[in-house]
Order: sequence, then structure tokens, then C-alpha cells
Amino acid sequence: MKITQELVDHVARLARLDLNGEESVRMQNQLGDILGYIGHLDELDLSDVPPTSHVIDMVNVMRDDEVKPSLPMDKGLANAPAREGTSFKVPRIIED
Repeated sequence: MKITQELVDHVARLARLDLNGEESVRMQNQLGDILGYIGHLDELDLSDVPPTSHVIDMVNVMRDDEVKPSLPMDKGLANAPAREGTSFKVPRIIED
């Protein structure tokens, strides 16, 4: 795909970029180089390469779920700006 000046101007407008003439020409050249490199990748034979979502194996890094005692209620509510009984009191956000 050939990158035209009109296409660069359109993408810049969508991205809300104010490019001057020199920046616009440089962007046109850089985008053309990127698409040219991607064209080289299209020439590779990847028929025996399985599709992947990540380049490395994903491992779950979560710790084991273990039952532990909770904070005492008074200690958990100690820094609450407002409380009502055993709960945090928050401002009402939904009107009737």
C-alpha cells in the first residue's frame, strides 16, 4: 500500500496531531518503511508455525488461595471517614 500525503494528513487529523510540512513528509516516509518491512514478513513460509497469542508460555503467577483470619472489624473500620454500625458509610450517588 502506497502511503500518500493525503492519507498521512487524514491519520494525523484523526489522531489530533498538528503536523507541519516537514513532519508530515517524514511521517509519510516512516509509515512507508514500516509497511515495506511488513511486506517482507508476508513473504515468509509460516505453514508449519502454529498460531500463538503470546511469544512465551504464559504461567499463572497468582499465589495459592489460603484461608487466613480477617482483620478485626474495629481495626478495619478504624480509618473510615464515616461508619454506620459495622459498615462504611458513603455518600448517596443515586437519586430517587
